[in-house]
Amino acid sequence: MIHHQPRIIQVFVLILLLFAFESNANNSHISGNQGIEANKNCDVPESSPPNMSDIKSRQSECGAIKPTYKQDGDEAREIAKYLPYFPFKGIPRFYDIGGFLEKPDVFQKIVDIFVSRYDEIGIDSVAGLDARGFILGPPIALALRKPFIMMRKQGKMPNSISSNEYDTEYGKRSGLTVQRDKIKKGDRVLIIDDLVATGGTLSSAINLVRMLGGEVVECACVVELKMFIDPPEDSGLPSRTKLFESMKINHVPVWGLISEDVLNVEATLPEGYVDDGEEH
Repeated sequence: MIHHQPRIIQVFVLILLLFAFESNANNSHISGNQGIEANKNCDVPESSPPNMSDIKSRQSECGAIKPTYKQDGDEAREIAKYLPYFPFKGIPRFYDIGGFLEKPDVFQKIVDIFVSRYDEIGIDSVAGLDARGFILGPPIALALRKPFIMMRKQGKMPNSISSNEYDTEYGKRSGLTVQRDKIKKGDRVLIIDDLVATGGTLSSAINLVRMLGGEVVECACVVELKMFIDPPEDSGLPSRTKLFESMKINHVPVWGLISEDVLNVEATLPEGYVDDGEEH
């Protein structure tokens, strides 16, 4: 009997180890399922249009709130260093996006900021305005895995509809066009351009979306010139607010990453520089 005690003890220890292993396995399975359920609870149910209060509530509960980028915030101020201004087209401060396009890291940061904002808001497509919106829109649309739509000058695309002519800070323009099959009734469309000033071009784009039954979620630009939002009557400047009100589109939000308040980089002009813009 004494000789068999070590073997009995070994068997007893083995049974205890097996029991402990089985218990841990069950607990892991339960924890795993609870984790899955928690993740399911963090999912935002699909709706059209999305319920933004529900989205933000769930993201807050799950710790999934994305960075909030503010106009003229830290990121915007850093990007502003790569947006020099030139005297061009008779305008003392013409902001040149070529400054950040040659800097891949800066360009990527701009794309990331817009992707973060509109991934959270929820859109169906991205419409870029002729022509700089064709540079900014496609990488944003690709990152969001959404269709990109071109809004072009007249006479450039088949099967298109046209908006009315409009005014810009440079002068009068004929209407923009979009192909008829690119926007469907109820589509939530993001409009992208490089800069918003008087809002004439954006108003033309908004009308195109409305003509096809879509909804403009927001108009987004890298640069927003706030001086045109609602200038004093005696300034002589056109008012974007009044334009949007007159066209009954003042409910459409406009968001710009950078304003003229932080755009202070004057371009170094070569000797003999000439303002050769097509309009003055």
